[in-house]
Amino acid sequence: MDGTVFDSVAELYDRVRPRYPDGVFDDVAALGRLGPGARIVEVGPATGQATRALARRGWSVTAIEPGASLAATAAERLADLPDVAIERSRFEDWDPPEGVAYDAVFAATSWHWVDPVRGYPKAAGLLRPEGVLAVVTTHHVLPAGGDRFFVEIQEVYDEIEESDPRSGPPEPDAVTDPLGAEIADSGWFEPPEIRRYVWSRTYTADDYIDVLRTYSGHIVMTDAQRDRLFGAIRERIGHRAQPTVEKHYLNIVHVARRR
Repeated sequence: MDGTVFDSVAELYDRVRPRYPDGVFDDVAALGRLGPGARIVEVGPATGQATRALARRGWSVTAIEPGASLAATAAERLADLPDVAIERSRFEDWDPPEGVAYDAVFAATSWHWVDPVRGYPKAAGLLRPEGVLAVVTTHHVLPAGGDRFFVEIQEVYDEIEESDPRSGPPEPDAVTDPLGAEIADSGWFEPPEIRRYVWSRTYTADDYIDVLRTYSGHIVMTDAQRDRLFGAIRERIGHRAQPTVEKHYLNIVHVARRR
């Protein structure tokens, strides 16, 4: 399975995937010392959720997307932004314009699809001497006092043999992200500076199911597995006094300067 798995749900992905907090981009700008006019290569923009936020900061963005439907949707959605270009390619295979050096390579919830053996030297080779690699990871978490629905629904995942070995989302402080060490150990970048953001969204049953339809693990489930899971979600949320769930997300921002 690779990042193109999302190509089959491009329109839904664009409609329901939550946008990133503004603080994520503020930190990328500050830690990366990126001012107006910075040239950015974005890895795996999908339909452009983060791309527009990058462009709003006055940056010129070349977004590299391997999925045909995702790239077409991004190009349509971002057509009003003259400093955004969408190119269809795997990042590892992309050929940049000759003689152009970039200020940052940016990836939001997409770097894990990149082959690290090829990806780190590729990113470093695209950057000017003081350029940065900025990677945002996304984790599903459950703070103390958070919505227990996400623990309780694990019994249905167990039933359909799609168990989470952690028995539900971890607390934010329990999330260990090995990416920082991986970036430094690549030999191409300094150890990254790291920032964390915890935030939440409230969903109805149908809205939450639509989000799940855009997750790779749920896309590749069988129809029978999805029917059982989504039916249980509708039933359990529907029986609540307030028929919604509150889902918490953790974004971890890594900004590493080229060696």
